[in-house]
Amino acid sequence: METLTVFILCGGKSTRMQSEKGLVLFQDKPFIEHIIQAILPITDQIKLITASKEYDYLEYEKISDLIADKGPLGGIYTALSHSETEFNLILSCDIPLISTELLQELISKHTQEAGITVFASESKTHPLIGIYSKNIVPIIKEAIDSDELKMMDLLAKLPHQIINIEESENFHLTNINSADELNDLNINLT
Repeated sequence: METLTVFILCGGKSTRMQSEKGLVLFQDKPFIEHIIQAILPITDQIKLITASKEYDYLEYEKISDLIADKGPLGGIYTALSHSETEFNLILSCDIPLISTELLQELISKHTQEAGITVFASESKTHPLIGIYSKNIVPIIKEAIDSDELKMMDLLAKLPHQIINIEESENFHLTNINSADELNDLNINLT
């Protein structure tokens, strides 16, 4: 695959985590820094979709949502609208266990015909760890205009590719939404 831009959806304040989601600490480091660390061996073309000043300590370009309050779909719309590359790796900010290996697998298995390529196991699809083509912007805009904001509905509308993973690999793709989940994660890793 030629050049790729990575966008991390920072997603605003998490009511359940009482702070910016991407800045929750895991092993003494904010989630977002774990994610950036996994991306850097692949590319340094990283941009953050956020309106928060709390990420200003990171040197990457920050972009505010073009259309506010549309959830992850709005973030993806913003990312792809700003992107200069056809293929874009979209990641949520709450996946601290993501690995370079898994990201490389996603990139290497992506086929150009697919508008979206994501991981899925038998029990779970991970739409916020995916490769999204810039060409699907009009379809996303249409979905936002009709207030159809569910990621799985978007997948259903587009030629997409699922990369199957084992149930055991879900662990590395898990998004952490609450203090309890973070606590479980820390326990599982010790």
